[in-house]
Amino acid sequence: MFPASCMNRVVITGLGIYSCLGKNLAEVKDSLYAGKSGIVFDPDRKEFGYRSALTGMVDRPNLKGLLDRRARVMLPEQGEYAYMATLEALANAKMDQDYIDSKEVGIIYGNDSSAEAVISGIDLMREKKDNTLVGSGSVFQTMNSTVTMNLATIFKLKGINFTVSAACASGSHAIGLGYHFIKSGLQECIICGGAQEINKFSMGNFDALSAFSVREAEPTKASRPFDRDRDGLIPSGGAATVILESLESALKRGAPILGEVLGYGFSSNGAHISNPTVDGPVRALTMALKDAGIAADQVAYINAHATSTPAGDASEAKAIDQVFGQSRPFVSSTKSMTGHECWMAGASEIVYSMLMMQHGFIAPNINFENPDEDSAKLNIAKTTINKEFEIFLSNSFGFGGTNSSLIVKKWT
Repeated sequence: MFPASCMNRVVITGLGIYSCLGKNLAEVKDSLYAGKSGIVFDPDRKEFGYRSALTGMVDRPNLKGLLDRRARVMLPEQGEYAYMATLEALANAKMDQDYIDSKEVGIIYGNDSSAEAVISGIDLMREKKDNTLVGSGSVFQTMNSTVTMNLATIFKLKGINFTVSAACASGSHAIGLGYHFIKSGLQECIICGGAQEINKFSMGNFDALSAFSVREAEPTKASRPFDRDRDGLIPSGGAATVILESLESALKRGAPILGEVLGYGFSSNGAHISNPTVDGPVRALTMALKDAGIAADQVAYINAHATSTPAGDASEAKAIDQVFGQSRPFVSSTKSMTGHECWMAGASEIVYSMLMMQHGFIAPNINFENPDEDSAKLNIAKTTINKEFEIFLSNSFGFGGTNSSLIVKKWT
């Protein structure tokens, strides 16, 4: 541990989002408030051999006029989303290129696959029998670190630069690690976030596990976190960016301060590679509260990881009840609207929760009609609740038993 005298307060000065709920903060805020789903039926997936053709969907951005050709050919799909989210976050933070050029701004982003670029490159090699035809940009698209290496180059970043690959907790851990780098005084400002490709190549093996909902007749009702009749998750994607900064740096440059990261808790289940536990999340939740220096009853809202799988939702409900059973904060899973944004989710759900806190509402856990014995113990928001609140917690849990919990406080 660093001595208390070295501890910097870590604030959020910018947010950016590109998701199936909207391509900017304003659109996403409206979708959250309205409880609008971004889930669709994708016929290409059904033709490709998917058991379930449901997915969150977002259009690829047109980057002509924004980036030169060399930069564009280096970016895979999720890198394009991350670029758009980061543009918005930097503008939101009032951080221009002149400032970035004069400081050591870093980047830590969550990403755990680049499937389309890998498969497309290999297919071309097999067809043409000439690996030179894949092009100079292929290697930079295929690496898991593709987002950070591309954005660090595009924005000319000079600080910390690496990717977090931690399954569906990747985006959350990226923010947690950024928080620690700034808290300890090693960095002043870090661009943090998470990105997830949406293409049909990226999620076929998950579908093969029968992990996805097959409610194809009603796409917007298929994602049902905590509901007794849930039958699986819906894959989704996009990107979300959160600008973290030391309080001293933010005040010095007159930045708009949106919130403060109070605590980060993490753990490993140390058990089955895919089956969830209760103990692992409980330890992450407890650690986050201890790091934040707050009691459980000070948390007003929890954005649950709940993906709409029977076992995952049940174990998280038990963990939340074990830690927050006395105070019973409002709980909802925005995945009921977005589906599971995987490597992006831990970052996007910070953005979603920040938008709720900024605008005084709690987004609903849509499609929650019948609780089971575990979710019945939670205070789940079935509809939009108009409520001012100051502290929220966001959970992210991933395959391999990796757990992350973040606590954020409104800046007042």
